[in-house]
Amino acid sequence: MFLKGLKDKFKHKSGLKYLTEQLKNPSDVIIRKNGIRSVAVIVDLDKFDKAELFYEFVEDFKLRPNAVRIIGYKSYYDKNSPYATPVFSDKDLGWHGAIENSYALEFLSREYDMLVNYYNEENLMLQLMTVKTRARINVGFSELDERLNDLILGTSINDFSTFKKELKKYLKVMGEIEV
Repeated sequence: MFLKGLKDKFKHKSGLKYLTEQLKNPSDVIIRKNGIRSVAVIVDLDKFDKAELFYEFVEDFKLRPNAVRIIGYKSYYDKNSPYATPVFSDKDLGWHGAIENSYALEFLSREYDMLVNYYNEENLMLQLMTVKTRARINVGFSELDERLNDLILGTSINDFSTFKKELKKYLKVMGEIEV
């Protein structure tokens, strides 16, 4: 029991070191045409449990029905309990910032036009997912490290309609979606 706690502590420290390195040296910029055709969402299900609301992006941004991918974070989850959204947690942290979760690995295997980081507290697993996801535009909240996001919105995590309205407004200004 003691050794498992020590191992988890070292994994966390190793993950923090990896995250710091990634934030210092950003990954390659993804070069794709303007326009939002695929959206990835990383949501903190402990703080916001209505992940299905993100499927509204399909209609709002005129996307294909399967263009929105959502993955949720829970500090603890029971593998036997059914979740509507694929879930990862702290226990999926491996050495050197690796994420050992099949849902997360499938999520990370794709490229996206936009990544929505729907969490407002610094959390190692959420931040690791953010830096590992290949997206052209990252969107998130002002409470986070500004190096994680390209577009930072100052809305509340519980006010999804305002978040969506502000996101749509700024994407129009950036020329990413049509008016």
